[in-house]
Amino acid sequence: MKKIQLLPVLTTAALTTLALTGCSNIADQVQREKSLEFASVPILTEEWDQSADWLPADATQISVREAASGTGPAILAATTDAELDPAQCAETDRQSAPTYSADWAPDDVYVDRIFACGDWAVIETDSGWYGWTPNDPDEKAESPTP
Repeated sequence: MKKIQLLPVLTTAALTTLALTGCSNIADQVQREKSLEFASVPILTEEWDQSADWLPADATQISVREAASGTGPAILAATTDAELDPAQCAETDRQSAPTYSADWAPDDVYVDRIFACGDWAVIETDSGWYGWTPNDPDEKAESPTP
């Protein structure tokens, strides 16, 4: 009967695990992104470092993907039946695109028209609204709110 050297097998398994863990950490460092979820607008407003003032007050199931620093580019999706407030958002030609992607993002964000809501470009989805920031300066210029 042939004896199996257990130490080399364990060493190989440990190194493989370490290498895989290291790759995940490297990917996190390179991508510098984070995902957040909020149950409602009041919770989002209280806990999120950025703002999405265009979001209807009754929105729920809010998903965010943003820079790990909590500032800069972001995408956001929310469930709601409410319309956007025309005092905050105006329809215009799309000139920008989201910086990030996520499983919960719409399949096609490259529509012809968007709503410009301050720094955000927003499109309607089957369940509510999806937006990204920053938008193009020309889109922002069309927004009723700076």
